[in-house]
Amino acid sequence: MKKQNKFSPEVRERAVRMVQEHRGEYPSLWATIESIAPKIGCVPQTLNEWVRKQEVDTGVRDGVPSAERERVKALEREVKELRRANEILKLASAFFAQAELDRRLK
Repeated sequence: MKKQNKFSPEVRERAVRMVQEHRGEYPSLWATIESIAPKIGCVPQTLNEWVRKQEVDTGVRDGVPSAERERVKALEREVKELRRANEILKLASAFFAQAELDRRLK
């Protein structure tokens, strides 16, 4: 189940851009975020997360970029699915092998 995002990607990008543009007008990044967040209609913590994510994606801050994170999630889902399929195949193989042995004994 995926949570519903209240803000569109365009609004997020605009908010982050506003923080970057007005950063020099305030004594700290947090002061900038606190000033802009009410204008967007979100809490400062949410806007701070968007700013941090954008900084990681552009390489300004250390971390795993969004595209890489999504790729890892997709690969983990695929591995989980393949393991499940492998387990089913093992069980089916054991079932048919046992059925073959039972047929030969009769």
